Amino acid sequence: MSNYDVIVVGGGAAGIMAAGRSAENGKNVLLIEKMNYLGRKLGITGKGRCNITNSIPLDEFIAKVKPDGEFLKPAFSKFYSTELINFFNSIGVKTILERGGRVFPESGKAVELVKNFTNWCKSKNVSIQTNCQVTDILLKNDTVIGVKTIVIENGKENRISFYGKKVIVATGGASYPATGSTGDGYKLAKSLGHKINPIFPSLVPLEIDKNIVKPLAGLELKNVKATIFIEGKLTDVEFGEMNFTDFGVSGPIILSLSRKVVASLIEKKNVQLVIDLKPALSETKLDNRIARDIESLKKENYRMILNKLLPKQLIPFFIKITQIDASKMASKISVEERLKIRNTLKSIRFKITGSRPFSEAIITAGGVDLKKINPETMESKIVKNLFFAGEILDLDAPTGGYNLQIAFSTAWIAGS
Repeated sequence: MSNYDVIVVGGGAAGIMAAGRSAENGKNVLLIEKMNYLGRKLGITGKGRCNITNSIPLDEFIAKVKPDGEFLKPAFSKFYSTELINFFNSIGVKTILERGGRVFPESGKAVELVKNFTNWCKSKNVSIQTNCQVTDILLKNDTVIGVKTIVIENGKENRISFYGKKVIVATGGASYPATGSTGDGYKLAKSLGHKINPIFPSLVPLEIDKNIVKPLAGLELKNVKATIFIEGKLTDVEFGEMNFTDFGVSGPIILSLSRKVVASLIEKKNVQLVIDLKPALSETKLDNRIARDIESLKKENYRMILNKLLPKQLIPFFIKITQIDASKMASKISVEERLKIRNTLKSIRFKITGSRPFSEAIITAGGVDLKKINPETMESKIVKNLFFAGEILDLDAPTGGYNLQIAFSTAWIAGS
């Protein structure tokens, strides 16, 4: 059906940008989405607020991208955070800068951003086919000529081939499969000779023995330090907020630490999470504070001292791991016990046993190997006129707007 200049597979952040950009350049573009509307995942990202980018300097951004941030330099040189912010402003999405360089829509509503973004795409006369799944990419002499699809209409499956001079694959990863990201693009890429580096959930909550963490479920901690030890070696540190769940731990700093954790768990390595509840205090200052509390509350018991140091929900757990009698008078607490309290406040240790599944992961790590992708154009080095953009590529970064910027920039380049 119809000979298009460009066919874009996947109607998420990268797909919409690639399609709109191609059409902006005067191309006849078809955008294919297997769900019933565009931008489903984009509409729920950032808890519905949509952290579209981060304003940190380019070199700092690139350093955060795994496994090879240098790959993005050509794309970022043409379309980085300033250009992205200006783009969204130009289509009616005003933005606001928050702490940590994070950029959000001023409205705080991802759905409004999605609406304006899709309207921009439509205004460029992009043809949009929803409820349509691409099953194969058609080739002739190692050159793309179109795609085979299954289109659902009125509950019936119709097999239709669409023909086009170029195809951009922007199908996303395997995270949040309910939004349509079910890893279809990896199969398409692999069938065409591209290497797919093993995928695994990233920016994902982590699991701890349920019997240990169940009493802590719902507890939120702020201004703490979380450190990861892999096979006894310190590998990563994050400061900020986290929370306990009935299966383990989650929250911003846990999600940011999760990539290396999950990769290590796959390799059957021992992974420990150590939480410092008082990172702003040195051991000496904390010891002095505990000593003062004990002196001022010497007629009270151990539990009362902990009331001044910890959230209530954490106290029974803390008493258990310090093995000090809750009813023990403060005046009877020994120097050794005081040091144990201090050391535990600075270092509560948990063994990480696993991670939550792709359905709870914000992004997918792994994907199409970058060695066979031209970073200047996002074109395949194996198949002529085949391009890739967004999360399908083996590129990922921490929370903070980085991953959407990667999606938008690679899509802009592919669309260009």
